[in-house]
Amino acid sequence: MQAAIAPATVEREVPESWLLLKRAIDVALGLILLVVAAPILALAAVGIVCTTGGSPFFAQERVGMHGRRFKMFKLRTMVNGAHKMRDDLMHLNEVAGPVFKIRNDPRLHPLGRLLRRTSIDELPNLLNVVLGDMSLVGPRPALPCEVAHYDGFAMRRLTVPQGVTCLWQINGRSEVSFEEWMVLDNRYVDTWTPLGDLIVIAATVPAVLRKDGAH
Repeated sequence: MQAAIAPATVEREVPESWLLLKRAIDVALGLILLVVAAPILALAAVGIVCTTGGSPFFAQERVGMHGRRFKMFKLRTMVNGAHKMRDDLMHLNEVAGPVFKIRNDPRLHPLGRLLRRTSIDELPNLLNVVLGDMSLVGPRPALPCEVAHYDGFAMRRLTVPQGVTCLWQINGRSEVSFEEWMVLDNRYVDTWTPLGDLIVIAATVPAVLRKDGAH
């Protein structure tokens, strides 16, 4: 059963022109970034195959705008069968709330740790952007099992397109508590503009280079 917006969730109304401009920016810039990132993706994919075997890419079901499910593409950073280990490692979870994050996740393969630290593993998200599943800027798409535990405040993050980068990404990422994360996502819902998206994209570059909260 697909996740749905809670009845009490208030959706912000924005001009239709903003949504059209947001999509135009996504397609144009997404295609450019895909071309630029292609050599890095190719090298990373070859490295994953050579060091771990198996497919270098990973498609995981995530929850998009208004609860629509889609497959989000990433470079595979974990060992094969990592999803089966989640329950056994739950006691190591370092984040409160309906999310699961471990700073030194034992499921990561050696190259995967580097890909996470540099955010290279997220470059295939650009394909989701071009396909229309995601936007360049917006709350990070959550897992269905996480959304199932959202309250009305957290559900508001699903009233906008989910994104590759967001206020959470440029304000500490995994160093930010779940409550602060939801506050940042709600701030984005209430304040985003096409120009503001470009500012977030520009701020993402130094945040990635600094490796802020990337693990």
